[in-house]
Amino acid sequence: MTTIESSRSALRAPMATASLTVLFAVSFCHLLNDVMQSLLAAVYPMLKHDYGLDFWQIGLLTMAFQVTASLLQPFIGHFTDRRPVAYSTSIGMGSTFIGLMMLAYATSYAVLIAGAACVGIGSAIFHPESSRIARLASGGRHGFAQSLFQLGGNFGTALGPLLAAFIVLPRGQQSIAWFGAIALVGMVILWKVSEWGTTARGKVSSHPAAAGLIHSRRRTAVALTVLAILVFSKNVYMASLTSYYTFYAIHTFGVSVQQSQLMLFAFLGACAAGTILGGLFGDRFGSKMVIWFSILGCLPFTLALPYANLSWTIALSVVIGLILSSAFPAIVVFAQELVPGRVGMIAGIFFGFAFGMAGIGAAVLGLVADARGIDYVYQICSYLPFLGLLTVFLPSSDAQGRDKVKKG
Repeated sequence: MTTIESSRSALRAPMATASLTVLFAVSFCHLLNDVMQSLLAAVYPMLKHDYGLDFWQIGLLTMAFQVTASLLQPFIGHFTDRRPVAYSTSIGMGSTFIGLMMLAYATSYAVLIAGAACVGIGSAIFHPESSRIARLASGGRHGFAQSLFQLGGNFGTALGPLLAAFIVLPRGQQSIAWFGAIALVGMVILWKVSEWGTTARGKVSSHPAAAGLIHSRRRTAVALTVLAILVFSKNVYMASLTSYYTFYAIHTFGVSVQQSQLMLFAFLGACAAGTILGGLFGDRFGSKMVIWFSILGCLPFTLALPYANLSWTIALSVVIGLILSSAFPAIVVFAQELVPGRVGMIAGIFFGFAFGMAGIGAAVLGLVADARGIDYVYQICSYLPFLGLLTVFLPSSDAQGRDKVKKG
C-alpha cells in the first residue's frame, strides 16, 4: 500500500461509520435549494407569455442564474478550503430567498435577470461547502455520500416543475414568494449542519492527508480536462431538456402546459434515481466504469429521441435521464481523488462548470431554436454523448493504478 493510501486509511479510521443524519440533512437541504432554483425554468412558459419573451431571452435568464453560479463556485470552494467560513451555507440560502422575492414581484425583465442572478449566487455559496460536509460524513464511502447529496438536489429539481404546475401556474407569478418559507427552513437546518462540520473539520485536522498528487501533473491535467469535456457533453444535453423540453412537447405533440410539466417531472425524477445508482455502482465498480456506461450508454436513446412519437418520447427521456445522470457523482469523486486536499475547490469547479456549461448551452440552444426550430435542437444535441469515448484517456482510479504510477 502506498504512503498516500496509508494516510487516507488513517484519515478514515476515526470516521469509519458514516453520519447518516448529517448526510440526509445536507441532502434534504440540497432538495430545498434545488426546488427553489428549478422554479425559474419551470415557470418559463408563463414568463414567456406574460413578458412577451423570445427564446434567446429565456436562454439569457438561464445563463444569468447558471453562469453567476459557475463563476463564483470555484473561488468560494478554493477560499473555504483554506479558510472555512462558518454558516456559509445558511448565507447562501439567504441569497436564494432574496432572489425568489425578486422573481415573485418583478415588474420588468431586468428585475427577472437580477433575481435569477441572486439565486445563482446562493447556489455558488451552497454547493462547495455542502459537498465538503457530505464527504466529511461519508466514512470513506465517497461515491455513496456524493450521490446521496446530489440525489436531494435532483429530487428538488424534479419537484420544481410539479409544484410550478399545480401552485405557481394557476395562481400567478407572485405565488413564487410562497417558496421563501422553504429557504427559511433550509437556513435553520444548515445552521446546525455547519456546527457539526466545524467539529468534524477539527477531528480531520489531527489526521492530515498526505500532500501531493496521486498522478503526475501532466496526467492529472489531462484527466481533469477530459472530465471537464464529459461534464460539458452531459450538461449541454441536460440543458436542452431542462430548458426546452416543455416547449418541444407543446410544439411537437400539442400537449398542454401542465402535461408538459409532468413530462419534465418524469425526466427529472429519472435523473434523481440515476444519481443514487451512479454513486452506489461507483463505490462497487469504480468511478471510471460508471463514467463509461453513463455517457456512452445513453447514446442510442439520444439518437432515437428526435424521431419518436409522444409515448416513446416520454419513455426515452426517462431512460436518458436515468443513465446520463449517473455520471456526475462519479466525475466529482474521480476529480476529488485526483487532487487530494482540495475538496471544496474541486466541487466548486465541477458544480460551477456544470452550471456554466448548462447556462451557456441554454442560451446558445435558444438562439438555435429561434433560427432553426426547436426540433433541430434535439437533432444536433443527440450526438453529444459521442464525447464519452474520451473516457479512455482517464487514468485508473483504484489503488492498484495508483501503485503503478507511484512506482513509475
